[in-house]
Parts: sequence; structure tokens; C-alpha cells
Amino acid sequence: MTDTPPRFAPGTFAPAPGRGSIPRMLFTHARVETLLTLRHGEQILLTLLIPLALLVGLTLLDVLPMGDLVAADGSSVAKVDWVTPRILALAVMSSAFTGQAIALGFDRRYGVLKRLSATALPRWMLVTGRIVAALVVVTAQVLVLGGVAALLGWQPALSGALMAVLLLVIGTICFGALGVLLGGALRAEIVLALANIAWFVLLLAGGILLAPAALPDALAVVVRLLPSGALAEGLRAALVDGTTAWAELGVLAAWGAGAGTLASRTTKLS
Repeated sequence: MTDTPPRFAPGTFAPAPGRGSIPRMLFTHARVETLLTLRHGEQILLTLLIPLALLVGLTLLDVLPMGDLVAADGSSVAKVDWVTPRILALAVMSSAFTGQAIALGFDRRYGVLKRLSATALPRWMLVTGRIVAALVVVTAQVLVLGGVAALLGWQPALSGALMAVLLLVIGTICFGALGVLLGGALRAEIVLALANIAWFVLLLAGGILLAPAALPDALAVVVRLLPSGALAEGLRAALVDGTTAWAELGVLAAWGAGAGTLASRTTKLS
């Protein structure tokens, strides 16, 4: 039996139909997710304006017990130097966890994810594209918040800059996996409520606004093992003390691996 010749000769149509390359598809999907995030007013409020307001307010006003503002070497620490790493941790949590969870929940509700899954995009890319978009948004947040903090007198320890970047990247992946875990398994209305509740709880009692040093010893240990507390304390160690934070990085990696594994089994397309 002979093979049936192709109906159309190669080159008849331009551009040639077919699936694009993996890097091109990932870039396009991540770009679309980034633009959708930046066009959403509520997302901008959550991911940028609230952290920005807290950065300025906590730096200029005495509203939180910060304890002794002393670095690891015993030198005094300016308030803006204490506040900025924690606000950066809040920005990561807002965009990678809360924003992604809510967006994914409503995408599932309106059938967006099911339609995307019918395209040439592999299923893993539906998640990876969102995390890459979160990394882009976090980069923009860090630039804006860092610029405002610099105007307020922020002087980070340059020796910890590389560790801070590593913490921000792993932290974004960790919170992104947690956001996919929440947004991919529950109804959109439940995701909306739980994501916002988790944001407030972690902000107030998860090691971001209140440092573990200001908490009772038993609670401080628990807070350091939370992804929010690990990211905030790791960034403080890197940007204030200029030291490494491998323990905090390990906590973030463990949370991210666990959430990612569980999310791959529980995420629904609708």
C-alpha cells in the first residue's frame, strides 16, 4: 500500500502551520499573562500600591514594635533598612500567591484554562507561563519599591545582593506553586476568600510585619518555618547583615517542591 501524497505541496501556506517552538510558546504565554496582570486594577492595588503605601508609612511612622534596630555586627540599622526587605517579601507574596491563585481560580471558572489546554500549549506550560509572568511582575515591583526606598534613605548591604536575588526567585516560585495549588483545586469564590484571608494572616502573623524576634519563642520557631517568615528573614539577613540565608532558602525550596508536587495532582481545568 503506497503512502497518500500530501494534498498541498510544502510551502503552499505562509507562515507554515504547526506548533511553535517551546521557547517561543513559553515567551508568548508569559507575555500575555504579564499584560493581563498589569491591566487588572485590583491586581495593581494588591501587588504594588499596598506594599508601596506600607513601605512609606512604616518608614515614616512609628506604628509597629520593631525592637532594637541592630544588625548582626552590632551596628544600628535605619528604619527603612529594616522595613524594605519585609515589604519586598510582601510584594512577592501578593503577586505570586494571592494574585496568581485568584486569577487561576477565575480562569477555571470561565473556561479559559480548558480552552488553553486544547491548544498546542503543553499542560506544564500553562503553569510555567504564569510563574514566569509572576517573576516579571516581581522584578517590576522590586525596581519600583527599591527606587522609593532609596529615596527614603535605604542602603542595602551589597554583599548580600546575590543571595537576595536568589531568595526572590525561589520565593516567587514557591509562592507561585502555592497559588496554583489553591487556585487550581477550589471554586473561584472560595479561592478569592481564602487567598485574601491567607494574605492578611501571613502579613500580620506570618513574619512580615512582625519579626520573629518580637514574638514568643515557640511562635517564632513556627513563623520561621512559614514561607512568608523564611522569605522576610532571609531578605533581612541578606540586605541588612550582608550574610547568607541558606536555611531560609531551604524552607522556601521545600514548600515550593511540596506545593508543586501536590498541585500537579489536584489542579483541575474547570
